[in-house]
Amino acid sequence: MNIFKSLIGKVWQDPNAAEVVKIPAGQLYLVRPGNIRTSRECIYNDAMATIRRVSTVEHHFQLVITRVYEDGDQELLEDEDETDEEKTFLIAEELEFRPGETDGEPNFIWRDLQGDVDEFYEYVAVGTNAPTRAFFETCMYRAMYERKYKVSADNVNDTELQEFIWKAPIKDKPLHRKKANAKTEPVEPPVPSSKGKARAATEHTSPLSNLPVLVEKEAGLYFWDGDEGQFVEHGPVTARILKGESFDSWLTASSDDGQLLAHKISTNMNQRWTSKMRSLTWNHFGDDQVMTSWVLRFTGELEDYESFLQTFTQALWETLYQTAWGKIKTDEQKYIMSASDDVEMQDVSDEEEDEDEIQSELGLDDTSDSEEESVPDEEDGLPPLANGERNSQLTVGYKGDRTYVVRGSKIGYFTRGSDYEMKYGGTIDGIATTKGKEFKPSQVMLHEQDTKMILKNPGDPHTLYSMDIERGKIVEEWKVHDDITVDHIAPQNKFAPTTHEQTLVGASHNALFLIDPRVSGTKMVETQFKQYVSKNKFSGVATTQSGKLAVASEKGDIRLFDSIGKIAKTALPPLGDPIIGIDVTADGRYVVATTKTYLLLIDTLIGEGRYAGSLGFDRSFPASAKPIPRRLQLRGEHVAYMNHDISFSPARFNQSETDKENAIVTSTGQFVIAWDFAKVKKGLLDKYEIKKYEDLVVQDNFRFGDDKEIIVALANNVVAVNKQQLRRPTRASLGAPVRSSRGHSAIVNAPF
Repeated sequence: MNIFKSLIGKVWQDPNAAEVVKIPAGQLYLVRPGNIRTSRECIYNDAMATIRRVSTVEHHFQLVITRVYEDGDQELLEDEDETDEEKTFLIAEELEFRPGETDGEPNFIWRDLQGDVDEFYEYVAVGTNAPTRAFFETCMYRAMYERKYKVSADNVNDTELQEFIWKAPIKDKPLHRKKANAKTEPVEPPVPSSKGKARAATEHTSPLSNLPVLVEKEAGLYFWDGDEGQFVEHGPVTARILKGESFDSWLTASSDDGQLLAHKISTNMNQRWTSKMRSLTWNHFGDDQVMTSWVLRFTGELEDYESFLQTFTQALWETLYQTAWGKIKTDEQKYIMSASDDVEMQDVSDEEEDEDEIQSELGLDDTSDSEEESVPDEEDGLPPLANGERNSQLTVGYKGDRTYVVRGSKIGYFTRGSDYEMKYGGTIDGIATTKGKEFKPSQVMLHEQDTKMILKNPGDPHTLYSMDIERGKIVEEWKVHDDITVDHIAPQNKFAPTTHEQTLVGASHNALFLIDPRVSGTKMVETQFKQYVSKNKFSGVATTQSGKLAVASEKGDIRLFDSIGKIAKTALPPLGDPIIGIDVTADGRYVVATTKTYLLLIDTLIGEGRYAGSLGFDRSFPASAKPIPRRLQLRGEHVAYMNHDISFSPARFNQSETDKENAIVTSTGQFVIAWDFAKVKKGLLDKYEIKKYEDLVVQDNFRFGDDKEIIVALANNVVAVNKQQLRRPTRASLGAPVRSSRGHSAIVNAPF
């Protein structure tokens, strides 16, 4: 296999090469040796085989078999409700992959891990020569090596790959397949029954059985069935939270037959608690890259639900902070608990409810696939700006309808066309310091009525760079301070970029300050500077129309300031998750902070006490009446359809100098998501709309002064979309396959 070392190196070492190798022509069969009538069924008569990187998980690859259409076939299939154009398989030893030959043509065979134990797939590589076949085979073994050892296969030799070459068993032993959702944790998975519900393993004792039980309650277990479009009841279980090593904990469910699932408690669970239903909903993303959704409905008293909620919240907090729950103050504990349960926000108008506001917690009214799917956008491609680079940042102009996107050390700009069309205007080449040293901006911000752009150079954290947009050239370098870095920047007030305001706000990891480029020497204004002794790890800053400031941190806390240079009027304790972005309404009433898996919405209005009616920017909240933070997150069943871990981009309110904010927009993966802010303020936290793109969404934001047009920066393009084109989340709008390859028993028996 050494003859392929040079060729493999070219594709294997390139992280931007999503596809490692491809065989363009072949046929896919499902082989069932025990079925006389249909022992070999042709699934795709024309298909190509690809080894593809899993972009979201390092060292993971997929074997992808894609149906190939002849001219005219695709048009005929567009009118059909159900199409199954692609099958994906996580590349692992469990596939028992091996090459072979069928009627003189080379083939590849692997196990159907989600079918019966004796079923497997066969791909006949029609017309493929021996070197191509051997190259494909080698890449499969390298992918198995990386997944098993979690290291690059760049320098692996042929001997090290020998263990992945399948060898026929000497004896006819029963086949024990690894669960499709199994994780590499010290847990013995349950053995699947031939059909129906799961039965637990009885031959071995799970290591989890020896862990201390923190809480134990009776509940009903449900799992999301994508084909049925509803949660399906599995049956009564005993739900437990177990205390593992260090600060790790586990959520488990067991029946009379034994343990059914054991999921490690983490923020990626996308957990959602609902006191009205006494339920916990969560997601689980398995090693087979399949996302599942689960529900526990507690059947006892309300106290049982609350006890489980409290224990889970404490366990999650300890996992995130690796610190004992008892070490934080009582009022902070109450604040964290207040953000856990899904209750309505306070001080909302008693308006008439929309017809779609009430929906069942264990079934959707909006999952009908009869809804018309949106037509894919006809996107004008962005000319290549740099080899191997992708778009990284988006900034939307306040006037002139210009939008800018950063790609490497270049900036492309777009103008507004008719009917939400984005027209490519040109490229600002080679962003460089005044000394000619090129750099890739880590943050950009429009300034002085869009005539300038302020850029951060990651290679010089003490300096900001001012670019003349018309000239497309950096004309000034502002040394802010010799010792304090500029990690984040924001306008002096929310609408300052629409004016000739010169100053702007800067933040380091533990300091907040004003920057004035007109002063001589370093540009920090010493009289407007506040530094904390501790390492606060500030992660973002946003300003209101009057210049008040909301500052977030990687620790998860939020501080509200009435001005720079003073101590914070309000300091809200962390919930545990790092905050990666923050925004605030113009009047300062609401703050939205973005974490990886949820948005945190905070009403800053003080509701009681001496300063009732004031905002948290101006006065401190009473210790006993801190605001109740509300989580905006995706429903578990929608995440299951999306089939990837949630990773939100910084959320933004729409902006207008004349109208109040009425929408929040963010993105994750290929999806743009928008919340109706009026519904959110009424307590309807899961009323959002969504649009899927073919490419990854990097960032999105509303056009200034427009609450309908959303500008979307994709990895390789920039497009605009009318918010009305976003759809309620359904199987169709989320782009999920219509037919699932997993049966009910496979889902329930793949819990680890």
